[in-house]
Amino acid sequence: MVHLTVDLIAKSRNHFKKKRGRSFKDYLKNLTHLYFSSNNIEAIGDLSACKNLTVLYLYDNHITYIHNLGFASNLTHLYMQNNNITHIDNLHNLQKLSKLYLGGNRIAVVEGLEQLHQLKELHLENQRLTPEEKLLFDPQTLLSLAESLCVLNIDNNNIDDIQDLSVLKGLQHFSAAGNKLHNIEGLEELFSHWPQLRFMDLSGNPVCKRPKYRDRLITECKTLETLDGKEINELTRQFLIKWKASKQARRVKNNRSTLSGAYLDRGMSHLQPHGHTEVDAITVSPFSDV
Repeated sequence: MVHLTVDLIAKSRNHFKKKRGRSFKDYLKNLTHLYFSSNNIEAIGDLSACKNLTVLYLYDNHITYIHNLGFASNLTHLYMQNNNITHIDNLHNLQKLSKLYLGGNRIAVVEGLEQLHQLKELHLENQRLTPEEKLLFDPQTLLSLAESLCVLNIDNNNIDDIQDLSVLKGLQHFSAAGNKLHNIEGLEELFSHWPQLRFMDLSGNPVCKRPKYRDRLITECKTLETLDGKEINELTRQFLIKWKASKQARRVKNNRSTLSGAYLDRGMSHLQPHGHTEVDAITVSPFSDV
């Protein structure tokens, strides 16, 4: 089993070249970026000597558990996509973490992020779940990220409902492509909770096949700049908004006309001579063409 330890760092040519005559202890103390992607690493060992570590690249390995990172209080970026992680654990000390990459793992529940109040980006795409599973979100975790999270990627995770994400009021970039979303009315309601949303990708969801899908979302979310990889022309948006307003005005007018007609018919029925049917009254009317 390959463990990421200071001994492994010492044996790495890439890091050894950067030592430049300093003692290995000083080198570790001043180390800020650690690159160990695609190294068949299965576990994180003792790296506590790397006090100033800010960026850690561990993607494309075989890591099962997140641990031994409690020392990394200065860590801002953590790349652990394409491993074998099943649970998000032991990150509570990483209070400066701003970007977390966990795509391509085996995570079924998003949790354990309650202390990460500076987290701005969370990438969870392509979890290797069974067909019966879907990615779920712990409500407490969502509430803790409500103010800070700007970017969320949950592509290809069998998700069929995202109403719980409405609490993420700071969201600017949202990607949920390749899921099972179908409720366009629910999406329209979300926009009132996401006042800063600029980028959204829902391509590959059943909702994209709904009539006027793109027009409806562009009209409803006035801050949106890109939808499903296509930029939104502001002139197009204004045209759609005016068209929607005009359509609603016509509907209101037609409803009023229908109601007025119904009241008129009800009033005319009281004026009919006793004993005559509605047909009789029309037949004897002096205004009839018959």
